[in-house]
Amino acid sequence: MIRVLIADDSAFMRKVLSDLFKSQSDFEVVGTAVNGQDTIDKVKKFQPDVLTLDVIMPVMDGLEALAIIMEQCPLPVVMVSSTTQKGTNETIRALALGAVDFVSKSGGAISKIDTIKDEILAKCRLAAKAHAKKSVSASKPLVYKPKIQEDPQPRRIEVRRRSGLVLGQRPTISRVPAAEPVKKIIPGTGKKLVVIGTSTGGPQALQTVITRLPGNLPCGAVVVQHMPAGFTKSLADRLNSISQIAVKEAENDEIIRPGQVYIAPGSFQLRIAPAPGGERKIVLGKDPPVGNHRPAVNVMYDSAAQFGKDLVAVIMTGMGCDGCEGMKKIKASGGYSIAQDEASCVVYGMPKAVVDAGLADEIRPLDKIAEAIVEAVRR
Repeated sequence: MIRVLIADDSAFMRKVLSDLFKSQSDFEVVGTAVNGQDTIDKVKKFQPDVLTLDVIMPVMDGLEALAIIMEQCPLPVVMVSSTTQKGTNETIRALALGAVDFVSKSGGAISKIDTIKDEILAKCRLAAKAHAKKSVSASKPLVYKPKIQEDPQPRRIEVRRRSGLVLGQRPTISRVPAAEPVKKIIPGTGKKLVVIGTSTGGPQALQTVITRLPGNLPCGAVVVQHMPAGFTKSLADRLNSISQIAVKEAENDEIIRPGQVYIAPGSFQLRIAPAPGGERKIVLGKDPPVGNHRPAVNVMYDSAAQFGKDLVAVIMTGMGCDGCEGMKKIKASGGYSIAQDEASCVVYGMPKAVVDAGLADEIRPLDKIAEAIVEAVRR
């Protein structure tokens, strides 16, 4: 039996959701809450398996309540949000705070529960199986230090000056300093390419990883996060605002630049293709969902496999097995793979499929994945 607590300031919504859950044999409604503070109190009192949480509530809003809940008594939370721009931004913040999933209300309050009741039930059933994680904050970024290969014997080299030519011993190579606070896209083509796939629990995981990536990462990174249209830009904008590496929503035919993270837009399949001059570009398409996903990790991985040993593929928290088939092709072509470990996943599904198939070169906890990416890029 899944014990659910419903938090919404609308008496109508509390009644509709209560009736919906009570009509199901596997749910039990343990209580309802009318504002954020009431929600916190009843979470502690009833200790539900799942909380449905409205964003806009009096006394204390849903985001404030969520931050406290995820810090003091974490549990699986499904947000009930609007599809307005403000509602979209708040949903991304909620997912970064640790909410497992969300249900979008069209046109503000839900007037036709029949249109989303199956989605609510399905997401709450999945959420009940998830491992709630405490809120995370932006992490201190790493510093990318190029691998320095020492010559066994000093050699004479030519160093051009503005006037004349100077002969001398091999100069000392200074290590790259910490990334500047102001983000700068590095010109030129990065030899390596990082591809990241994630789903349930992904926004929080991406915040942990991307805020740790150095601004001077010498290659680009492309991300597929299972998310509908309208939400991926808010996700990219939020990550960009708290990271030293630049983050944006991907665009069609865009060249992948070093020092840049590209997030696949919702409702588009993303592929990576060669471009003139040895560069790589992003190709977006409206082709059908694969495994019910658009964007799908397998689609991105399949297209990226052609880059072989230059590829670093990362699979993180998520339900199901999207990415496993694509990872097989990546490994067959000589790519390197990193999987998130079970203990740090909200849902150990996608990484588990890769690990069980023997496709993971490394299995790392979430807070060590950025470090693993930087190490792999340096090889």
